[in-house]
Amino acid sequence: MSGHLAARLVVSISEADVGQRISLRRRLPTGEYSDVVGVLESWSGGTLRVRRRTGELAEVDASTMVAAKVVPPAPPRRRTS
Repeated sequence: MSGHLAARLVVSISEADVGQRISLRRRLPTGEYSDVVGVLESWSGGTLRVRRRTGELAEVDASTMVAAKVVPPAPPRRRTS
């Protein structure tokens, strides 16, 4: 055993998951990766629109996805006093 860990990257979402909370990893033009977590608002024309918890709308080109899955709803935010 070489000691290397191998991750299996799987895209397990589809257009049928619109309305669900998702987590996806995309490859950026720089070769780095970026994660997007939020509610999948739409998926059309090869573009996913994901609404983040902050309200920001992230647009992701489907061809840049390397992994994605449906995730449970976000836990409630704690109040700070």
